[in-house]
Amino acid sequence: MVDLDVTGRRVFVRVDFNVPLADGVVQDDTRIRATLPTLHYALSRSAKLVLGTHLGRPRGERVPEMSLRPVAKQLAKQLAREVRFCGESIGEKVEEEVKLLPEGGVLLLENLRFDSGEELNDATFARRLAASSELYVNDAFGTAHRAHASTVGMVKHFPKTAAAGLLMERELLYLDMALASRSKPFVVLLGGAKISDKIDVVRSLLDRVDYLLIGGGMAYTFLRAKGYDTGSSLVEENKIDLAKELLAEAGDKLVLPSDHVVASRFDTATERKPLPITEVPKGWMGLDIGPKTIATYRDYILGAKMVIWNGPMGVFEMEPFAQGTVQIAKIVAESEATSLVGGGDSVAAVVHAGVADHITHISTGGGASLKFLAGEMLPGVEVLTNA
Repeated sequence: MVDLDVTGRRVFVRVDFNVPLADGVVQDDTRIRATLPTLHYALSRSAKLVLGTHLGRPRGERVPEMSLRPVAKQLAKQLAREVRFCGESIGEKVEEEVKLLPEGGVLLLENLRFDSGEELNDATFARRLAASSELYVNDAFGTAHRAHASTVGMVKHFPKTAAAGLLMERELLYLDMALASRSKPFVVLLGGAKISDKIDVVRSLLDRVDYLLIGGGMAYTFLRAKGYDTGSSLVEENKIDLAKELLAEAGDKLVLPSDHVVASRFDTATERKPLPITEVPKGWMGLDIGPKTIATYRDYILGAKMVIWNGPMGVFEMEPFAQGTVQIAKIVAESEATSLVGGGDSVAAVVHAGVADHITHISTGGGASLKFLAGEMLPGVEVLTNA
């Protein structure tokens, strides 16, 4: 972005303002604040900003509860200046609003996904979206792995002037640094529900990392592959053979929990207790890593020079089973290693634990960061101008 002359020019910035709303109020503006450096940079040079983002999954329908009007109000507070809002994303109303934009002005378009052309990467929608601007900046790392109209389709209308925003640059810098890192020991923590979501990442990282620490529901597919009884715990039955292959490939690099917190039901009020990983009462399920696993993982993390964490260690959304994830967040923050945290629940955990300021880099894109770590090209990055 710093290679573009944005002074006095109309700049379309694809931002990621996919924030939680309740009763027309933004509940968490982390993603809004993350892109402020990019917006301040452009505004300090008197650019005219046209901002585009999606919110939720309206699937081409106009859903009032997913309107970006409340987001415009929250952005205005953060920028300490007026943010104009247009109830459309393309068309005459947008053209009229853009004409009224003064230098240093900001216009937020309505939810791009209200039009089915966004997710379909429709050429006509992309062309009309691009029509209002002279330059293009993508600062939405969280959607860079999606080939949508606002991330890929419209970029061809800016053949020499499509740049990465400052947030996008920071995301790519740290992830690239992690993949190229020679800092040893290099430890990766992977959690979440399914192995299928992380297969490519595991395979991509095996040659680079010293240890892969596994938590969350995905651990039970590995444990079943090792022949353990997993009770009613979440297991991907069709991935057990794959889990066996990964265990054989990884050897001692792949570390599984030694104990867990089990419960009789998926319920906050149910009876629960810590047990060795080899023990699950009939009909019970594992819902969090246990204290011994936390202590073991602590040793690995505190001994590391580079740490990447993606995915919760348990059912983080249920307070009784959030402790493993929260404790891991505190340990990663305590570590002197370069630390990268991505994925919604992992990020929520470091914020909840009050340690976000002690993480080297918090990624705004869980899915995008996983694809990057798996060695895949991100469509929204690949199409940007090669400087």
